[in-house]
Order: sequence, then structure tokens, then C-alpha cells
Amino acid sequence: MTSPSIASPVDRHNMHARGREKLKAHLAVLLFAMLLATSFSFGGMATKVIDPIALTALRYLLTVLVTGVICFKIKRYPFALPKRPGRFLAIGALMSTYMLSMFIALQFTAPVATGAIFTIMPLMSAGFAWLLMRQRTRGRVLVSLSIAAIGAIWVIFRGDIQALLSFDLGKGEMIYLVGVTAHAIYVPLLRKFNENEPPLIFMFWTAVATLGFILIPGTPKLLALDYGSVPPLAWFMVAYLAIVMTLITFLLLQYAAQRLPAPKVLAYSYLTPTFIILLEGALGHGWAPFGVFAGAIITAAGLLAMATLPD
Repeated sequence: MTSPSIASPVDRHNMHARGREKLKAHLAVLLFAMLLATSFSFGGMATKVIDPIALTALRYLLTVLVTGVICFKIKRYPFALPKRPGRFLAIGALMSTYMLSMFIALQFTAPVATGAIFTIMPLMSAGFAWLLMRQRTRGRVLVSLSIAAIGAIWVIFRGDIQALLSFDLGKGEMIYLVGVTAHAIYVPLLRKFNENEPPLIFMFWTAVATLGFILIPGTPKLLALDYGSVPPLAWFMVAYLAIVMTLITFLLLQYAAQRLPAPKVLAYSYLTPTFIILLEGALGHGWAPFGVFAGAIITAAGLLAMATLPD
């Protein structure tokens, strides 16, 4: 019988932050969505000179190195294999599946199509959170998520109704759907598999496991890469993706996942297409038509409603 002073696993996964901790968790995933937008612009620039799979392998190699130095040299955590290492193998397999499926899918379809598939991830995560942890999502939260998704789809298709109506599930979309499903499972597992390790230790072993899976297709790409011809700017992009887009965003996601329901954690990714448009405009790559921003307003309204609803 469960002691009254200790929450059962099911109860623990349905206990969420309140007050300032809840606000900080929402701000963490808002920052995550903003940083995620930069990865599309900067990552796209890097993949013009480095094979995408090789780039991903380099990114995780550097992440493992930097995180290891912070953990074991700066923070002085004792080095020891993690308890139940299968946790990290599962998380690493899911994250590598998502990363690789995205690159493979883009060989068969356009970014706008993968963006449309991406919008179902928060709703899928709500289903997996219930299956894996019996984490309950209120009906009003699901409605607000759906409103935010509609706004995101409007932005992704740039307000083109004809493009939206002609959208079709092809080979590339189905490949990316596998990756989106993997990521939808990944987020609730960040809470389920956490056993009170320091966040950086959890990040280190997650990055090690993810790298191990990525090196399977990535090793031949790394061996074939002409390192001498890679310009300094591309190496800067690799460093940015490793430190900001892998290490920092993982810590933000992990922080939020311990305090908010899984679908709320992923919901802010609906703002990523809007942030991409703003960043691309700021970089001088052109601005979207003003009408596209109507979708951004709808998304913001849905997310605001979601954030204020009880967890």
C-alpha cells in the first residue's frame, strides 16, 4: 500500500508546478521554441557545405565533449555508468530517429509539408503521456492546442488555401511522421525516466546514447567529409547547434517536462514557424505577406488560453 507521504508514480506524473515555478516552466519552453527557430535558419546554412547526417553527428560529438567537460571537470560529478542505462538507450533511439527521419524526409518532400506534419506532435504527445504515465490532459487544453495548431498551419502554408487543400501524404511525409511519433514519445519519457540525476548528467548520457545511434549512418559520412574545405562560419554553426540547440534546449525541455504536462511542453513549438519568418526577415531573406501573421495571432491566442488553463 502506498504511504500517504509518498506519491505513487501515477500521481507523481500528474502533479505539476504552480505559481512562479509554473511561469518559469512556460518561459523555458517559449525560449525553447525561439531557439528552435534559429536552428532551421542556421542549420540550413550549415548543410549547404556539410552533409546533414555528418552535421548531426558532429553536433552530438561536440555536445558530448562539452557536456562531459562541464559534468566531470567543472562540476566535479563522479563518473559512473547510469542506473538502468536502458532509459538512455530508449531516449537516444527516439531522438536519433526524429533527427534522421527529418533529413531523410526532406529528400522526398518540401519543408512546408514536414512543418504540417509537425503540428500534430503536441496532440500525439498527450496520447502517449496518458499511455506511458496516465498523465491526464483536460478537454479545454486539447481545444486550445487545436486552435494553436490551426494558426500554425496557416503560417506554415503562408495563408495559401490552395496549397493547404492540395496537401497529400506521400513517402516523405510518412517517413517524417515516424520521426514525429518518436519525438512525441520522447518528451513524456523525460519525466518518466528521470531518477533525480543532476540535469547535466541526464543530458550527458542522453547525448551519448543519441550519438551512438547517429554514428551508425553517420560514420561513413564523417570519414568522407573534406574537413579542410569547411569554412569557419560552418564550424561556428556546428558549435552553435551543439551548445545552444542541443545542450541548452535539452535542459530547457527537461526543466519544463518536470513541471508541465507533456502536451503543454510541446505546444510552444507551434510558434516556431512564426519565429522562423521573423528571423528570416531580420536576416534579409524576405518577409512573409502580412496576412500570414493572422495565423500567428491565432496561435498566440490558443497558447495563451492553454497556459492559463489548469494542468
